[in-house]
Amino acid sequence: MFSPEIVRGLAILLAVIGAVFLSLGAQFQNDAVTKHHSPNQPRLGALKVGQILDLLRRPRWLTGTSFLVLAVMFQLGALALAPLIVVQPIGAIALIMTSILNARIYRLKLNAKTFLAIGLTTSGVAGFVAFAASSAVAVELSNQKLLQVVGVLFLLLIMFGALFWRSKGKVSALQFIFGAGVLYGFVASLAKVVIQRILQQDFDLLTLLALASLLGATFLGGWFVQNAYASGPPDLVIAGLTVIDPAVAIGIAIVILGEANEASVVQMVGFVIAGITAAAGVFTLNRNHPQLTDEDISERSD
Repeated sequence: MFSPEIVRGLAILLAVIGAVFLSLGAQFQNDAVTKHHSPNQPRLGALKVGQILDLLRRPRWLTGTSFLVLAVMFQLGALALAPLIVVQPIGAIALIMTSILNARIYRLKLNAKTFLAIGLTTSGVAGFVAFAASSAVAVELSNQKLLQVVGVLFLLLIMFGALFWRSKGKVSALQFIFGAGVLYGFVASLAKVVIQRILQQDFDLLTLLALASLLGATFLGGWFVQNAYASGPPDLVIAGLTVIDPAVAIGIAIVILGEANEASVVQMVGFVIAGITAAAGVFTLNRNHPQLTDEDISERSD
């Protein structure tokens, strides 16, 4: 048997490869959404159901989806080998790749504040992974813990439904990203739950419930992401997902699953500081990204 350090290192490597595929998938899907439905507008707004279904016939969008499938496969492999709070934040690597790819494709010059935002997000997530790798523990997933995760997800779905109904279709990119990040955080948590339950040989009706919830959250989160691509640049989408998604997943891992029960006070303080740093990077990117400023929009429309 390999040592725990080697296994955890392999899990981190798989998560890094998954992040690369995530970046490529995000860029291809974003290009398909913006170039097909609104090639001359920097921000399209919320997509209609017919527009989303039409993407299923677009080779570029399907290529992006294939990359995302590979990202999920590597992520699942990582989750099978290491605790959730170690693996999930590593997706922030996708932010660096997506920012560079998107800038080259749209011939954008990233300003100093954009690089600062990327640095804050990446360093915050890296710090979190470092603290998590030294304190996270594998736990047994009981029926009670599974029901708690699924129950919180259902409550959030009701809340999202009410909020989007009240918004009457006027939803910003950041709001779509927040919704997708929360849902994908539950997707990662439920994936960990299902994998662990199978390893424990507890494949029963509750495990099937978790699997069904995972699939439902995946499809709804995907719809949010496509609308976010239509409302903002892909690196903003990736930045939001690589902070909100891990934050939710980590919250579940700590509060419900108990993966950080052995963390010291110093490590918990480190978690908080790293999380705040990463979140600050996302909000800075949202305020200063060239594709979201009035100057860039006016230049592209002339």
